[in-house]
Amino acid sequence: MQNIPVVDLGRHRARRLNAGDRTELARACEDHGFFLLRGHQCDALIDRVFAASADFFAAPRSLKNSVARNAENPLGYYDRELTKQHRDQKEVFDFKAGGHESRNPARRTRWPDEMPEFRETLTMFFSAFTELSKETMAMVLEALGMPQTRIAGILDEGFGERHSSSARLNFYPAYDPVPAAEQQGLNSLGDMALHHHTDPGAITLLLQDDHGGLQALSRTDGWIDVPPASGTVVVNVGDVLQVWTNDRCTAGVHRVLPVGSGAGRYSTPFFYQPRFDAEIAPWVTTGEQARYRPFSWREFIRGRVTDNYADYGEDDIQIDRYRSAV
Repeated sequence: MQNIPVVDLGRHRARRLNAGDRTELARACEDHGFFLLRGHQCDALIDRVFAASADFFAAPRSLKNSVARNAENPLGYYDRELTKQHRDQKEVFDFKAGGHESRNPARRTRWPDEMPEFRETLTMFFSAFTELSKETMAMVLEALGMPQTRIAGILDEGFGERHSSSARLNFYPAYDPVPAAEQQGLNSLGDMALHHHTDPGAITLLLQDDHGGLQALSRTDGWIDVPPASGTVVVNVGDVLQVWTNDRCTAGVHRVLPVGSGAGRYSTPFFYQPRFDAEIAPWVTTGEQARYRPFSWREFIRGRVTDNYADYGEDDIQIDRYRSAV
């Protein structure tokens, strides 16, 4: 586990992270973009989320399909998502909650009426992990040497109350989640439960069960395991933070190995994402050249969501599309 540091949020809250802690965190963000977070005080809520996830994915297919997402609405249940133009071996339920639902009724989370506690639990999770993401983001920026006043401005200007964060439940079964009768004409199943990719937002906070299988791509060591560790939350850097830090942080390339047998693997990511009208451009110091041209978060995230739903014969939208010529 030496490649993936464990950082204690409680020490950060108490202003007790030392120089060694910050250096280790910064190095992880620069090399592979992953670390484990403990001291978050969300253990009871996390247990509830895993129980809710297991109940939902064990529900009849008719219930899950009643809240299925489509090309117009990216929120809800889906069992044939694409990564790198191949189907992932997983089922998902994408959701937003609280004041972060779209004003457009056609783009709101579809909650199963038969499971009222499901919505209640995930709404609590969304709220708690919004606050946890703010703290974690501030801790990362502090480790990179950014002053507190600048950090506060970034969180307010880039996110604020109108951030566009989203969350999802993942279930990775040991079989193709799409029934055989519905597989004709679909993209082929990939050789991974989830093929390699980066997350588009700033940071992702991930709950993973004890099954294992998550791997990150290290610049120095190649593919490394992100091992389950009791009481921790996985954190990874997203595309936006790589751009904002002008490539100092590395958006964490990660994948999930296939589940060979058994009851399957569960995980729950919370994607901390900017407000829709945020401009994504590097924070550069005097004399430093920006490695990316500015782009709209709205434009970028809409392209990535569309790529997940359908195969348009081209690679997923990546931040390299916005690299400067210099």
